[in-house]
Amino acid sequence: MPEPSFLTETRTGYDTIAAAYAEHFAGELDSSPWQRAILGAFAEIVGAGEPVADIGCGPGRVTGFLAEHGLAVRGIDLSPAMVELARRHHPDIRFDVGSMTALDISDGSLAAVVAWYSLIHIPPAARPGVLAEFHRVLRPGGRLLLGFQVGTEVKHHEEGFGFAVSLDFHRILPEEAAASAEAAGFTVDMRFVREPAGWEPTPQAALLLLRPN
Repeated sequence: MPEPSFLTETRTGYDTIAAAYAEHFAGELDSSPWQRAILGAFAEIVGAGEPVADIGCGPGRVTGFLAEHGLAVRGIDLSPAMVELARRHHPDIRFDVGSMTALDISDGSLAAVVAWYSLIHIPPAARPGVLAEFHRVLRPGGRLLLGFQVGTEVKHHEEGFGFAVSLDFHRILPEEAAASAEAAGFTVDMRFVREPAGWEPTPQAALLLLRPN
């Protein structure tokens, strides 16, 4: 069966801009207290030493942050170029190439999953399948943390950091994300929405979800 075009285009786009992207966002967490607060609280809730997957990890900045906060975290990304950079920057953490649409992870083997601004590349029609995958790999009582831009539109980019790409960024309404997660078997623990800051064009949101026992 042919790969969906959105996966091919996302992989190609991030392979193309990987080095420039990693350099541009290298210090993002240092200047984002809200992100650090949410990710730090998530690490505390999950618990030190627990197995976690950072899905759509890019060059590994969030993966590294979570590892520093005690989680036994691994990173997975669609882009081989991003995974190569992540391995170089974080040699003590496991990184693998993979798609959130079909995770090579055993059923019920994880305490938590993070999809921090990575679900935004999944079209709405494919989102239920991804959430079902997250639910599958989590053990009962496991947590899912989502981060995304708020909105209803699709932002299409044909250029990134001076390179030609074809990347779609799907903005998501928090209530729609919550409803989709609940349909996949999750319950909502926390909803967070803040106004845009600095260069951000839209409000930003996070959802912390629970796979019930």
